[in-house]
Amino acid sequence: MSSASPDPFATQRAAALGFAPPRWMRVAWLVLAVAGAVLITLLATASANSALFTRYYTELIIGNALIVAGLAVLVVYQIVLLLRARRAEVFGSKLTTRMMMFFAVVAVLPGALVYAISVQFLSSSIESYFDTRIDKALETGLQLGRTALNQPLKELSRQAEIIAASLASSEPSAARVTLATLREQTGVANVSLLTASGGLIAQATESVLTLPPVPPSAMELRQVRAQQTISLVESAGESGLQLKVIVPVRGVDVASPFRIVLVTQPVPAALREQAEQVEAGSRDYQELSFQRNALKRLFAFTLTLTLMLALLSALALASVFSERLAQPLARLAEGTLAVAEGDFSRRQPVEGRDELSVLTQSFNTMTSQLADARTRDLANRREIETSKLYLENILKNLNAGVLVFTDDFVLRVANAAAAVILQARIDERVGESLTKWPLAEPALSVFADIVARNFAASGENDWQREQELMVSGNARTFILRGARRVVADVGARIVVFDDVTEVLQAQRDTAWAEVARRLAHEIKNPLTPIQLSAERLEMKLAPRLSEADAEILRRGTNTIVNQVTAMKNMVNDFAIYARRPRAGSLQAIDVEALLKETLELYASYPVKLSLEWHSPGRIIRGEATRLRQVVHNLMQNAMDACVDRPDGAVTVEASERIVLGQDGKVDAERELLLRFCDNGSGFSDAVKQRAFEPYVSTKPKGTGLGLAIVKKIIDEHKGRISVDNSIQGGAIVTVVFPLMAAEKIDA
Repeated sequence: MSSASPDPFATQRAAALGFAPPRWMRVAWLVLAVAGAVLITLLATASANSALFTRYYTELIIGNALIVAGLAVLVVYQIVLLLRARRAEVFGSKLTTRMMMFFAVVAVLPGALVYAISVQFLSSSIESYFDTRIDKALETGLQLGRTALNQPLKELSRQAEIIAASLASSEPSAARVTLATLREQTGVANVSLLTASGGLIAQATESVLTLPPVPPSAMELRQVRAQQTISLVESAGESGLQLKVIVPVRGVDVASPFRIVLVTQPVPAALREQAEQVEAGSRDYQELSFQRNALKRLFAFTLTLTLMLALLSALALASVFSERLAQPLARLAEGTLAVAEGDFSRRQPVEGRDELSVLTQSFNTMTSQLADARTRDLANRREIETSKLYLENILKNLNAGVLVFTDDFVLRVANAAAAVILQARIDERVGESLTKWPLAEPALSVFADIVARNFAASGENDWQREQELMVSGNARTFILRGARRVVADVGARIVVFDDVTEVLQAQRDTAWAEVARRLAHEIKNPLTPIQLSAERLEMKLAPRLSEADAEILRRGTNTIVNQVTAMKNMVNDFAIYARRPRAGSLQAIDVEALLKETLELYASYPVKLSLEWHSPGRIIRGEATRLRQVVHNLMQNAMDACVDRPDGAVTVEASERIVLGQDGKVDAERELLLRFCDNGSGFSDAVKQRAFEPYVSTKPKGTGLGLAIVKKIIDEHKGRISVDNSIQGGAIVTVVFPLMAAEKIDA
């Protein structure tokens, strides 16, 4: 079965490892791992060689950044693969996600701890190479140098303000002379008068070899125009350091041109040398400090790379391990799905001796046991189905009705005969409580009450009862038997019933036939001698008696003769009733011709007589004499019923109908339906139920054998007869004969 059926788990199995790292990704892991190892080696080499470290510092930083970026891309790609797999509900993706998270946590927590400790350790180690006291001393020396220069710078600023104030009130034409005089008075080294744009107007210096000053920068010019004083210490090239002050010359009125005073003063040689030494030492220390921070950053990048490598390795191991775990689990899931769909033939390969192998072996054992159990179950089902079909066939072909109820009187099983006997849709009552039957079908109320009362009265014992019930307006005699049985701890109430009306009628007919035969034999023989003896007595004694006595003798003799004649007629009727059909006396009879021939005998009656023939078929197999007797009896009864009515009418209708089989399909047989209708008084309910029993008659002088004889003859011809009353009034006698097939008529 498994080889022919499609694999419902093929798609899941094909995609089960779709989230595993592809080959190129594994190569990338290897390349990055090697690159990381190379960088760590270079880092160790650079740490021992400061020149190499300084030369390749930028390249090492870029290399670290690229490796970190590559690792980040791989991690993001792996996460994307997992998310796709989870959205697609690929088997094993959730397990892989949990395992990767577990491995990541396991790798990150210790790695982060080692990372923090390593960074702290490296920072302390690198810091230990530098004396913090020197750092503080250099910083203090720089601060002292700045403080030593600030005092002469302030004094120079004051002298520049004096010069600017003096120039503001002097004539522009005498600016050169005034400027020289002011320089000598203030003792500054160099003083220059500049225009608003920085152009030189006049200059006064200690030496004629002094070059013109460097014009102020654009920034300095903007500050001076804003009436700000600029004072600073700057490099003077090979001369060393110099003090520089720039102040605006404020005119006496608005129309005065804006001018600038630039004063420079060389720093004393001793102070300059000391400041330069402190500056050089600080610069060298800052250079070393810069390299120290770069080392710290490089080590931090390297440790970060190591942490990322550890995390990626954990993810890689998680992918590999989850792949190996997911494969047997996927096979188990495939087998489980196959088992859920009823395929117990799947066997999974057992690899290794771990717990998954034990689980796989247990699964194989389970499927084997399930396959064996299903085989047994199928065999049991086939046996049960066979038994069920056998039982259903038995119930279907039983003439008796069978009903099976639960202990709560809920109908579970009903055969077809039950519906036929009760003339009700019993199949619609299946699953319904017996107490609800009267509401659904009032005709079943008496039957339901009898069943419930007998079960209640009998308790756990079996019961049997003969009951007369009305079925479709006719009284029918039923034999009902009930029993309670327990099957598989489930109680069931079984009712078997049969319509024995025909059986009882046949028994009565047999009994009456035996009585009639005995009467015909025992009574008919002495009747003739009695009649002859009475007539002989009258003939011998009448002449010898007086007229009065002779009259008495004649009346007595006539009475005896009349009664003997009546008894002979009755005995003849009994003889006819008891007569058995003669072998070979049946032949093809044209019923239409027989009816026309017989009805002509009643044409003289004061009753409207009509024959309505609507049947295509008219040939039956029977005995003409006895069929004629049937028609005579039925016609005589109809005439007697309406002869006293002024509008008396008798109608004989003939029609043909198709016989339906038990399955509701059209059968090949056809029937001739004869209806004898009159407009008389009809049948009473008491007579209608027992119309075909001997000695049941509505006529004062009737023997009650007419319809009994008619029924017996019709039964001998495999026909049926029933009586009913017309809605318009009067009686209807329906006779049904099987028609002969055309091929049998031709034969």
